[in-house]
Amino acid sequence: MTGPGKRRSTPTKGDRREQAILDAAEALLEYESVELMTVETIAKGAGISRASLYFYFGSKHEVLAALVARTVAVLREDALGAAGDTVSSPEETVREAVRRTAKQWREHGLVMRAAVDFSAAVPEIAELWQGTVASYAEAMARVMVRGGVPDEKGPEGAAALARGLCWMTERTFYWASARPRDLRAATETCAQIWLRVLASAERD
Repeated sequence: MTGPGKRRSTPTKGDRREQAILDAAEALLEYESVELMTVETIAKGAGISRASLYFYFGSKHEVLAALVARTVAVLREDALGAAGDTVSSPEETVREAVRRTAKQWREHGLVMRAAVDFSAAVPEIAELWQGTVASYAEAMARVMVRGGVPDEKGPEGAAALARGLCWMTERTFYWASARPRDLRAATETCAQIWLRVLASAERD
């Protein structure tokens, strides 16, 4: 029995069932669009009945929102871990942050593209996605300040530049993630744009 204030050290049967449902939904994205996906096909992929799935999720969109939440949690932890590096130079930190972000798009691009596509229709997904980009931008703004970009309000300040660059990176990876070769090129292009902004700040 789990005592007061203690957390379970191992997943419960319910936890494992929820993860199986999310795994099934992510696997289905390889073969069909979210529009064609149904609660029944997700349940079948997870090896459970439709009624059993409804015990954990109330709709297909709830499954998708949970899948996006799981994916962006990894993205946030991975990318922000790189952005929080204060030992490496700002240039090295930028390269590593872009590389880690590209890794998540390569491994979970189907989910991340679905998050972008359904943000307008599902407010919970929009909040998750926009919040992740905002957190990433805040962390990268601190990196840019270390690199000499002014820590000030306005279009030339670190916060505004980081925000614009993060959304540029998101859109570039959105289109490139469907093709590995394009994603590799897009990763280097995005890194170069970030680095040129830093280099410009150093020259001023």
